[in-house]
Amino acid sequence: MIKVNYELQPAHLSRKLGRFWELSGEKIKLIERNYDLSEGSPVFTAGGRYTTRGWTEWTQGFQFGSAILQFDATGEREFLESGRKKTLEVMAPHISHIGVHDHGFNNVSTYGNLLRLMKEGKTEHNEWEKNFYELALKISGAVQASRWTVIKNGGYIYSFNGAHSLFVDTIRSCRALMVSHLLGHVFQAENDIKIDLLERALQHMKATADYSVYYGEGRDSYDLRGRAAHESIFNTKDGNFRAPNSQQGYSGFTTWTRGLAWAMCGFPEELECLETIPDAQLEPFGGRHRIEAWLLRAAKATCDFYIEHTPTDGIPYWDTGAPNLHKLGDYLSRPADPYNEFEPVDSSAAAIGAQGLLRLGRYLSGKGEKEAGSRYWQAGLTVLNTLFDEPYLSTSPDHQGLILHSIYHRPNGWDYVPGGSKIPNGESSMWGDYHAREAALYLNRIVRGEEYYTFFRAVQ
Repeated sequence: MIKVNYELQPAHLSRKLGRFWELSGEKIKLIERNYDLSEGSPVFTAGGRYTTRGWTEWTQGFQFGSAILQFDATGEREFLESGRKKTLEVMAPHISHIGVHDHGFNNVSTYGNLLRLMKEGKTEHNEWEKNFYELALKISGAVQASRWTVIKNGGYIYSFNGAHSLFVDTIRSCRALMVSHLLGHVFQAENDIKIDLLERALQHMKATADYSVYYGEGRDSYDLRGRAAHESIFNTKDGNFRAPNSQQGYSGFTTWTRGLAWAMCGFPEELECLETIPDAQLEPFGGRHRIEAWLLRAAKATCDFYIEHTPTDGIPYWDTGAPNLHKLGDYLSRPADPYNEFEPVDSSAAAIGAQGLLRLGRYLSGKGEKEAGSRYWQAGLTVLNTLFDEPYLSTSPDHQGLILHSIYHRPNGWDYVPGGSKIPNGESSMWGDYHAREAALYLNRIVRGEEYYTFFRAVQ
């Protein structure tokens, strides 16, 4: 269980944040100098060098989005120019990509961040450039919404596995639909039927809350409150739920911690976004009180599970049901060991989940739940205090990754195992590095008293 440090304050991490951004800039430049984009998107490192390997193109937005975040944090213009140039040159196919559930990753991380910076006055205003970013985001949200499976009580954005498959990861792609909706866009289908993007986003969030997250209510023999299933399988003929499953976790009845982290981050940021939506728009879908209730239920359950099933320093092992964890003894009562002989940790889950803990903590404190809010907020700071230091922060000038000990696909054996080790360790991922930067930027703005960082700031 995480040993929450209640004395830690954002300003206490200022020195670590400064070092983090210095190393971050070096890593971005290192990749730009040495990675050949013609090989495809960089996904994760092997022996310290980024390589491409994946099922779909889902990480390119993280690469260029990282440069944009670097500019946001440091003001170094070269990173803005690089991120803006690569977004223009490379990202267009991602806008119209009908084969992925990752629009919230690729396009909100690039076009969304660029639009946000202009709205905040951090870059010069250009009407045509603004229109370009807005158009990209409008279309991206509509294309993402087109991957739709109808079920008995709503529907969901289906994963690249097919129409039967709901991935917990996709909760963060709801950002694409929400941004498109907030920009006033309408998704049109056959016979000019207008499909409400807000409705689609809410239905996907509800399906994720209902089927990806467990609440300790006896749903199956392994129903433990806050546990998350990576994949939920449906019968597409009659819309019935059939079974939990996992592509990258150990099983459908264990919790892959990166999938858990996606839920932890996705639900609180959508709660924040809903505060900008007028009551009248939410009324047809159950009303604000009811919607916020099920979103908050899922957010609290997943964040509680993370706190309770993660080692004391806040870094989780890759799956809470991994088959060799028992060989580590009482591993939850001490800091995680990325160099152990039995099961790898996943620092990328920590980078993603920490932001969710912080956002949920702030949200609850703002609603008057000071004690609960403080617990989540301080847990988030505790995680980042560990993550932004060695052995997780990559300080080697030759290693292209920023955050070490990330795991991509343990069941498939894709992760690099260094010589002399029995498990993968010492490597980075593009999503882990990006989300560490996003969490660092979030904290930077808190420390500096700047505007609160949200994905929907791009359209406010």
